[in-house]
Amino acid sequence: MTAPAPGIKAASAAGTHDAVPVLGFESVSKYYRGLAALDQVSLSLPRGTALGLVGESGSGKSTCVRLALGLERPSSGQLTFDGSPYPRSRRQLRPLRRQIGFVLQDPYDSLDPRMPLRDIISEPLRVHRLRRRATAHSDTDHRVTQMLQAVGLGDAPLDSYPARYSGGGRQRIAIARALMTDPAVLLCDEPTSSLDVSVQAQIVNLLLEAKRGRDLSLLFVSHDLDLIGRVADTLAVMYRGRVVESGPAELVRSRPRHPYTKSLHDAVPADHPARRRLASGPRPNAAASSSVRAGYSSAGAAGPVNDGLAKAASCAFADRCPAAQDRCHAERPPTVTEADGRSYACFFPLAG
Repeated sequence: MTAPAPGIKAASAAGTHDAVPVLGFESVSKYYRGLAALDQVSLSLPRGTALGLVGESGSGKSTCVRLALGLERPSSGQLTFDGSPYPRSRRQLRPLRRQIGFVLQDPYDSLDPRMPLRDIISEPLRVHRLRRRATAHSDTDHRVTQMLQAVGLGDAPLDSYPARYSGGGRQRIAIARALMTDPAVLLCDEPTSSLDVSVQAQIVNLLLEAKRGRDLSLLFVSHDLDLIGRVADTLAVMYRGRVVESGPAELVRSRPRHPYTKSLHDAVPADHPARRRLASGPRPNAAASSSVRAGYSSAGAAGPVNDGLAKAASCAFADRCPAAQDRCHAERPPTVTEADGRSYACFFPLAG
């Protein structure tokens, strides 16, 4: 396994949490023009924990985020918040959305360059009508200043603009904005992918500190299995709209049961040049690992990564798994749950 990026602190193990998850997906499917972007996805985010979604581009991760934000509705299945189904109307969704913060992938696109920090960070108060009229200006400035201090930008002038700050600084501003309404859940859609490695570590540590200090629940999306394994308590590995493996983060990272998870693991370079080979000895998923790496470097291009979703009556990974047999192409594998908490959908799992 690779070493963490410099300065990244490992996520603490999950403790005792409410039995009812703060955010839940119950057999959720989402179709666009007849194609399934999500196919019977079930996820659970216990309060105060971090759930990581990992997979290639087009695996369904961002669709999960859009559904969780209430921007889309599932075609079938159900989303829940604190055990209650998501409301159907926009008006009824407003109180729920106040409890969900969102950090986008690219801080250069997510912040309006024409707005000063004061307006950017206080925008959720306006959108959710939380600003009091009598002392709106002074109260808002005080809260914005407090939030900037919380994300390590205590000296930032409130009338400054995003252009003054680097990528890491802009992402801190975005996090301050996301935390402004004191949300219960923070959705992070690849929040470090556009940042340098050293800055990634700072942002990850900031998110983990916010999680601990504010009793936040994190839904963290990434294509980087190594990084997300150090942020999340539990992992869900997605491929072609399905969850193919899930469980405690360290177990999924260190001893994957699904061949696709193993290919993601093998695509991560080792921490020392002498060990930078994908694996030693025969690997049943060698070809799959190669195509995974190609997918990272050519996101959006035609090829195995974006060639459509799996057939309903087959294993999602069958077309790319060299170990696949006839059964894999003819049947959909059921989800098997083991005593250690890991679940996977594979007829021929790897040794755990």
